[in-house]
Amino acid sequence: MTDEAMQPYQRIAQDVRDQIRLGRLKGNDKLPSTRELAARYEVAPGTVQRALTELRTGGIIYSHQGRGSFVRESAINAVADPTTQAIKRLEDQVADLTARLERIERDRSGGGEDH
Repeated sequence: MTDEAMQPYQRIAQDVRDQIRLGRLKGNDKLPSTRELAARYEVAPGTVQRALTELRTGGIIYSHQGRGSFVRESAINAVADPTTQAIKRLEDQVADLTARLERIERDRSGGGEDH
């Protein structure tokens, strides 16, 4: 769906998802207030509330009365596209292999147990 075909609340929700996917918003980050978001997107506060409701329903954010809305830790994986998820898995595998290699090299160089 193009931006023009989206309702304003959908554009706001998609923008928040994009910011999470790009790493601009991370788990437990606080979103701007409804008033700030309404000013940023030039929409009514009710439109922002509808976007936040959509994000809450989708498990992307959580809200605390009087404190604001925050990005869920689990949202990072929920909004990641398949390519980003594959890259993250590869990064994790490389880190694991690097740690294993370092242990092997340390053991061979005498930093491990006596043989």
